[in-house]
Amino acid sequence: MTQLTNEILHQVITSRPENSHKGTFGRAVLIGGNTQYGGAILMSAEACIKSGAGLTTVITAEKNHNPLHTRLPEAMVLDFSETALIHDVLKTADIILIGPGLGLDKDALSLLKQTLKNQRQDQWLIIDGSAITLFSNEHFSLNYPAQTVFTPHQAEWERLSGLDFIHQTDENNRAKQVLLGAKIVLKSHRTTIYDEAVAYYHNPLGNPGMATGGMGDTLAGMIAGFLAQFEKNIDTIGAAVYLHSLIGDELAKENYVVLPTAISSALPHYMKKYADERN
Repeated sequence: MTQLTNEILHQVITSRPENSHKGTFGRAVLIGGNTQYGGAILMSAEACIKSGAGLTTVITAEKNHNPLHTRLPEAMVLDFSETALIHDVLKTADIILIGPGLGLDKDALSLLKQTLKNQRQDQWLIIDGSAITLFSNEHFSLNYPAQTVFTPHQAEWERLSGLDFIHQTDENNRAKQVLLGAKIVLKSHRTTIYDEAVAYYHNPLGNPGMATGGMGDTLAGMIAGFLAQFEKNIDTIGAAVYLHSLIGDELAKENYVVLPTAISSALPHYMKKYADERN
């Protein structure tokens, strides 16, 4: 076991080079937010953008387009029905996140199938929320497991791994991760990251104030934003997980409840802080 510390932030977060452009910091495509759960993908998009991703496109139900552009004019947006445009946008992506608020209907299933089928070897795919449930129910396989990250909570991990809560030990979780081949960010009061490169990363931070709706959506968006602009490896994922909880702990010192949107709002400050400290 390796315990995450501030060192992971100094290792991963770098200053933005003077000679750079939007493409320098990656193209992220986020898929989710049906008519009922539009807030989920908005929170993911906000975290992705405010952590520093260069270009972010959101594929979501039409009902969510105006709220998205009102809150995040930086984001580009497509509707679930725009099949040809979705295909073109996915081809240009460095990072794809699918699942926050996606739902379990036939449109959601079709989007997941399309995403899995067309993933390129150089693209990283993050599977979150209801996309994990669909993946588990349909017994899909991964074309590029080494470039895939699942971000389940414990109930979603039970569906994906077949391990009930009592059997979700580090040893069992690690064995299931090896079979899947993908990286696993298992969310709980102490999130753990499983990957073949390390035995596992344990996050010592986090607090009960973070037990609010949308916290996982924000974390998924941060992971997408980090992978878009930094090295694409397990350390970058670990840095996103650690910073998410670090900001949450700082906010909890002043607040009874820590809102996911407050974490996203704080991200630009913390990204600069750790980039400056590295220098």
